[in-house]
Amino acid sequence: MVFYDVTTLYYESFVSDELRKPGFSKDNKSQQPQIVLGLVVTAEGFPVSYEVFEGNKFEGHTLIPVIRAFKEKHGARTLTVVADAAMISRDNVKALEENGLRYIVGARMGNISPKLIAKIESVIGGKDRAILRTKTGLGNLICDFSQKRYAKDKREMEKQVKKAEKFILDPALAKRAKFLKNGDIAYELNQELLGKAKLLLGIKGYYTNIGEGIDDQMIIDRYHSLWHVEQAFRVAKSDLSTRPIFHFKKEAIQTHMLICFMALAVSKYMEIKTTLPLRRIIAVLKRITDAILIDKITSEETIIRMDIHSEAREILEKLGLQY
Repeated sequence: MVFYDVTTLYYESFVSDELRKPGFSKDNKSQQPQIVLGLVVTAEGFPVSYEVFEGNKFEGHTLIPVIRAFKEKHGARTLTVVADAAMISRDNVKALEENGLRYIVGARMGNISPKLIAKIESVIGGKDRAILRTKTGLGNLICDFSQKRYAKDKREMEKQVKKAEKFILDPALAKRAKFLKNGDIAYELNQELLGKAKLLLGIKGYYTNIGEGIDDQMIIDRYHSLWHVEQAFRVAKSDLSTRPIFHFKKEAIQTHMLICFMALAVSKYMEIKTTLPLRRIIAVLKRITDAILIDKITSEETIIRMDIHSEAREILEKLGLQY
């Protein structure tokens, strides 16, 4: 099982080329050229594959080539990919099936027919941790209800309704609001959308082609592990300083991303082995003022006065490093 997601990396420039192009920016930098990065990680969050795409590439079109290449490269007989709702489409479902891939993908509940939404709400609505499985054109749809999620969704819905009502009372202030629409004469509440939102309070859905032999709750839990990819992106962008990127030639950009990927792999390995966050590991190891350097090829040693504390010693031992 692998987890897949994409992010965007923008450039401090307004000059585009065949790779760096303006597109949908996850950093709110839509006017600047960018590249799209697809990343594959394990259930532990360890990065195992990546691919760089043009900045205007739709993220839903990146899934199949990355996962298919990964499966072929490693000769995986069976492979399950977990991805967010942006990756689901009829074309992608067909391609996943043709390539013998299993999938667990988030569902955009707002795109489901009102009839099916009403059925789902009538079965699991208001019942904490209740689960329903039903067949659809995108695979098996598994839905669950959470009382905690219900409270959060309700607060957000009420906030959006108040925002829309404010704009109705004062059209001069009107901006984009979720439940606001243009009526025949003036702005009005979108009652159809509001009614659908009320039915979906506390309900989340997941598409999968995995049969009923696997527990539905396990499929839901696997999807929730997708945060490992998001964490990897945060580490890459902040701790590892993937940005800013000063390269403009395609080969240089790809080399830069390879270095960043290797740094991410090393940092995640350190976190897994020590069970400590990367920033803590770095802070502790930076307190080592001297060390014994051993050349593993020639076995030559450079012995230097060493000042190492117990926490650093424990980290080095877990990483299998000599000191």
